[in-house]
Order: sequence, then C-alpha cells, then structure tokens
Amino acid sequence: MDMMVLIAQTCLLGYLAAWMITGVRDNIVHPSINGVLVQQVMELRRMQEEAPDEFHLLKSRRITNRRTQRGLFVAIVIFEFLTAILLLAGVAAMALAVFGAIDAESAKVVALAGALSFTTVWCGMLVVGNHFAYWCFHEGAQNTHFQLACLGVGEMILLAAA
Repeated sequence: MDMMVLIAQTCLLGYLAAWMITGVRDNIVHPSINGVLVQQVMELRRMQEEAPDEFHLLKSRRITNRRTQRGLFVAIVIFEFLTAILLLAGVAAMALAVFGAIDAESAKVVALAGALSFTTVWCGMLVVGNHFAYWCFHEGAQNTHFQLACLGVGEMILLAAA
C-alpha cells in the first residue's frame, strides 16, 4: 500500500506540473491572451462598461499604467515558471523515491514545496483578483483559480498525510 500511495502522490504532482508547464508555455508564447485579461482586471474595464455605479465606488483600485501592468504580468509568469521548475524537481524526487534511489520523506519535502508554490499562485490570483473585484465580471477566471487552489491543497494534504 505504501508504494501505491507514493506512486499516486508522484502522479498527482506530475499533473500539477503538467498544468503549470502548459500555462507558462502559453504565457510566454502567447502573452497577449492572458495579458489582456490581466490588464482588463487591473483596469476594472468590464465593471466600468457594465456596472458604472459600482465602478465609481472601486475605481481608485485600478492600475492603468501599462508599464506597471506589464511588469506585474511578467512577475506572475516568472513565479509560475519557478513553480513549474519546483514541481518538476518534486516529480523527479518522487520518481526516484518510487525506485528506491532516495528517501521518500526527503522527496516529499521537495514535492510539498512545489505543491505549496502551485497553490500560492492560485490563492494569490484569488486574493489579488478579489481586490480588483474580478468576481463581478470574470467569474470563470475566479472559478478556475479556486479549483486549482483546491487541487493544490488536496495534493499537499495527500503528501503530508501519507
């Protein structure tokens, strides 16, 4: 049973890594897709168009400076890239543990760090997104971020409990 749990932990961490790698790839190769959405959220653009009264209450939260927006987007992508590297290191360590090449507890430390970093990306999006009230007009993004944060928490629990 212990070996099967270790294999499951490794596979699930690999899924997180694969998700993060594809996201980072797309943010690097096609930055305009997510970059535009991040820009819209920071500018409260949809709120301004669809709920001007609410926009008036929250407009002081906006970030409209393009350089600042781009810098924040680049910072997000860098953190995601580093998270992907950490997740890959965790998967490699866990795979080595499956084959008995390293101690499973040592591998889980690296894996847990990767899962925590993954969870931090999505919890960060939830907190910052909440500041910009993205729940008003970007519900799909908020829901995705919430589900990914829960996925990361689930992996951390599996790594820590078993």
